[in-house]
Amino acid sequence: MRARATLLTAATAVATAATLAWAAPAQAGSLVVLSQGHVDIVDVAYEDGAFEIAVHDETVEPGVERDPDDVLFWAKPESAVTVPDDTRYAFLGSPGASVYVLPEVENETLLFPGLATEELEPGVFAGDTVQIRFKKVIGPDGVSLFTTDPAGNPVVLVDSEDGLPDSITLATGTHMHENWAFEKPGYYLIKVDVTGVLAGTGATVTSEPAWLRFKVGS
Repeated sequence: MRARATLLTAATAVATAATLAWAAPAQAGSLVVLSQGHVDIVDVAYEDGAFEIAVHDETVEPGVERDPDDVLFWAKPESAVTVPDDTRYAFLGSPGASVYVLPEVENETLLFPGLATEELEPGVFAGDTVQIRFKKVIGPDGVSLFTTDPAGNPVVLVDSEDGLPDSITLATGTHMHENWAFEKPGYYLIKVDVTGVLAGTGATVTSEPAWLRFKVGS
């Protein structure tokens, strides 16, 4: 946790508490809780001139598309790992602290999260790419997304503690996995949208925002 993350104004603290209370009813079974198996947390489609953000749930057979408003993602207690004593991982917190990580390499006991643009056809967007933007995080501490390069170095894609929005550029028709790290247990809300430039007109198209709900820890 970085010091500035604790410097909430009274108004922000009230808004945070109210929003997290909105997420909590999942414990009563009002949401679909996903805690292990493969899921594309942000699955991007483009139909009738508009982006759509869905959750592609492959934890069931056959897989189904879900509205993000209907889903709670759970990083179980077993996802806790220790922050290495290595400056490359300083974005996760202090060495020796616990951080909850949904991993980029599949662990059958944990949620295996991904981002997907497999429904986007080639030639529609300039450069055959779109951007998934992480606009806001509400929760008890920092959230980051990162991958690991072939040399074992972390590649930080999103870090809520160094300023948002952060964007992940994805090629159309593809799929990627990344580590989702949460620095403290509790409830988190992550606001995302998708944007791209149409190849034919040069116009920018942006989706409506979606809120992703996470429960971290027990």
